[in-house]
Amino acid sequence: MMAWWWRLVRFGFRLLYYELAFTYDWVANLVSLGDWWAWQRSALGYLPRPEQGIILELAFGTGHMQEELHKGGWQTVGCDLSPHMAYIARRRLSKRNIPAKLTQGRAQALPYQKNQFSAVLSTFPTPFILEDATLDEIKRVLKPDGVLVFVPSGVLTKGGTAKAALEGAYQVTGQRSGWGVELDALFAARGFRLEKVYVEHPRSIATVMIAYSAVSGG
Repeated sequence: MMAWWWRLVRFGFRLLYYELAFTYDWVANLVSLGDWWAWQRSALGYLPRPEQGIILELAFGTGHMQEELHKGGWQTVGCDLSPHMAYIARRRLSKRNIPAKLTQGRAQALPYQKNQFSAVLSTFPTPFILEDATLDEIKRVLKPDGVLVFVPSGVLTKGGTAKAALEGAYQVTGQRSGWGVELDALFAARGFRLEKVYVEHPRSIATVMIAYSAVSGG
């Protein structure tokens, strides 16, 4: 029975990223009580300064962070496997006259040159972010002193009954069960030193992971 449940959960997430991508923003807003975009922006304070180089965003989704990065003065490139997300993101950015350099591709085989980016950013990635092939590719495309910044989760601290109901939904869909691996050891094996920080918002807390290249030392 449980095996079927997890297959159903995975299928639901796949639909959300592909055929039902047009509902993604609505769903994200609902399950975070409106804090999803604040959770995403939590990563901005841990990126290199704009003049230090180009930011690669993995799994750019509907393009919100591409817009935020543009506002902050960063040069950006985006990579996402879903053509549905890319379509939505391009429309969003075009309406705001923001130049979009978006590529369809797999994080495990990035279509970029070595040492090209000052940082790689990903907000709410699926477990692809922890695959050896992904981390090796991130390491390859980062500059020697580059950094990987990703936001794995956000937790509501206020919201009453709605908060409790949503937390229950997170639990039953496996989003509070952790990654199932020792993250420090995993990242160290791929040449990174991992740091975790918590960014507080008025009614929630976002987790931000910063993986420093072993060359930079953090």
